[in-house]
Amino acid sequence: NRRKKKGDSVLESPSIPNPFPELCCSPFASVLSANLLPKATSRKKQVIKVYSEDDTSRALEVPSDITARDVCQLLILKNHYVDDHSWTLFEQLTHTGLGRAIEDHELVMEVQSNWVMEEETKLYFRKNYAKYEFFKNPLSFFPDHMISFPSETNAALSHSGILQMFLSSSTYPEIHGYLHAKEQGKKSWKKLYFLLRRSGLYFSTKGTSKEPRHLQFFCEFSNSDMYISLTGKKISGAPTNYGFCFKPNKSGGTRDLKQLCADDEQSRTCWMTAIRLLKYGMQLYQNYMQPYQGRSGCSPLTITPMRSISENSLVAMDFSGHRSRIIENPTEALSVAVEEGLAWRRRGCLRLNSHGSPIAMSNMGMSIHRSQSWFHHKISREEAQRLILQHGLVDGVFLVRDSQSNPKTFVLSLSHGLKIKHFQIVPLEDDGKLFYTLDDGHTRFTDLIQLVEFYQLNKGVLPCKLKHYCARIAL
Repeated sequence: NRRKKKGDSVLESPSIPNPFPELCCSPFASVLSANLLPKATSRKKQVIKVYSEDDTSRALEVPSDITARDVCQLLILKNHYVDDHSWTLFEQLTHTGLGRAIEDHELVMEVQSNWVMEEETKLYFRKNYAKYEFFKNPLSFFPDHMISFPSETNAALSHSGILQMFLSSSTYPEIHGYLHAKEQGKKSWKKLYFLLRRSGLYFSTKGTSKEPRHLQFFCEFSNSDMYISLTGKKISGAPTNYGFCFKPNKSGGTRDLKQLCADDEQSRTCWMTAIRLLKYGMQLYQNYMQPYQGRSGCSPLTITPMRSISENSLVAMDFSGHRSRIIENPTEALSVAVEEGLAWRRRGCLRLNSHGSPIAMSNMGMSIHRSQSWFHHKISREEAQRLILQHGLVDGVFLVRDSQSNPKTFVLSLSHGLKIKHFQIVPLEDDGKLFYTLDDGHTRFTDLIQLVEFYQLNKGVLPCKLKHYCARIAL
């Protein structure tokens, strides 16, 4: 009875008036103002800061679900750059000397949410010509001595066959070889035999044995990101300059890093490329294919990058006579091109001579290359190698710089075969005129611009043509 009376008193108590009747569910709920309710489709915006190679920066207000590719597209439009599908957003950890190219599909805000307050982390906007190069030339990325295929697979595989096996959900090639590993909590490095399989990365406790009882688990990749070492031996004390590591998401710092080091660049590139394919699979191929989706006749794994107009349709022509003609002899075409270049420069000098002295013109000819994007004034050999590495070790990536050992000469730094080579450009004086040469005077050029233009079209004494130049862009 006491409970019944208590219930009755509760029922009989006066109701408290609702101060917000417009928010109650009623037959008239359809007349609610849209401004009183949050929009389900609204996208929060945040501000990110992006740096360029010359340390200029730009703040961007972007949606919270923006991808790395979309950020690159936004910066390309704002700065009026040419989109050649090689622009990349790069994450760099300054204190630890680590960095990685953020994949095109990754959400930028998710990447930033993994940053640790104690670390100075920056986003860089730069070119990376090697981002999807393994889709075009997989054989150079996966040497025979580092890769093993399932026993039922034929020994000879085509380019597309190798890629299809990497992207398959059922089979995966085994990558194996020696790596230097840094022991957890210690400064010492130990050389071990590693194997990469679909389940993760393992090392053998007994030589090169692949028996399950000798394999010990090292790392898996779903909850960690892979970084490349930008400082070589300086910070980590690695035995070589070809280091990389795995950093768990939202880790406590360098103590959680799993550091590895390869003996050469080819080995490091193979390991890192295979791990990227293992972690992202078909998503990487979709990222690579996205710029070409609108092209007709493109089948999977047969896509080739679009060639430029000059490669497709331009030919050497002779306009000296009454009728123009195509020059079919390569030697004649080369001599005509050189003569036209010299004539063009002579006409330019004559036009400018009306405003300046011959001495001023000669000085201008010696320094005209300083305005070119591929020329880097007074940088060291190590800095040149770092710039080329950041742009991707693709055949033909190059820059020209002042020589530190000889102030009167220049150096052409060029990437070829996953290695960076340096060629000295020597000035020669003949009959009072100054020339530049790469081959002891056999081929001479009036300035560095003519030299670069020649080797962009001809391999000459170089291992490959000059294709992509390293430039310090500004935002």
